[in-house]
Amino acid sequence: MKKVISNDIVTLRSLEPTDLEALYKWENDCWLWTVSNIMTPSPKSYLWQYLQNYDSDIYNTRQLRLMITLTETGEPAGTVDLTNFDPFNNRAELGIMVDKAHEGKGIGDEALKLTIGYVRDYLGLFQLYALVPVSNTACATLLKKHNFTTAGLLKKWINHGAEVHDVELMQLVF
Repeated sequence: MKKVISNDIVTLRSLEPTDLEALYKWENDCWLWTVSNIMTPSPKSYLWQYLQNYDSDIYNTRQLRLMITLTETGEPAGTVDLTNFDPFNNRAELGIMVDKAHEGKGIGDEALKLTIGYVRDYLGLFQLYALVPVSNTACATLLKKHNFTTAGLLKKWINHGAEVHDVELMQLVF
């Protein structure tokens, strides 16, 4: 049986309790806190409770986190987050994270292709948008490859330690 959100490289699936170790690693990577609005380490007990109570109904929670896994092995390789889901205006904010061990292998590219198809064809969205720190050129390059354009620049938008960074508002309209 073919999985709905899958290709030969990656599969996007709902979170499972078996994802605890991967989430623990990523949620406690302080470099990622800049883009996730997390301010403190996450204990395993909190993440376990989150996984036990996870609701993947984007219409109910207005958000959806999908695990990016390698199709061949099922190994977790990152996450796709759809937040600020607005079914009235048919849009959502996109966040994508690829584990450092899998960077530069096209995993993000494949996951983004699948995500765009899913939100357009299954959720009926008209647009995705992302807030990308100007220092994250890899993410901006990936989004531009998939026809995201810069819609604006948010000055001094996010704190990263003692530094404050500008953020590009990037948008894909279908």
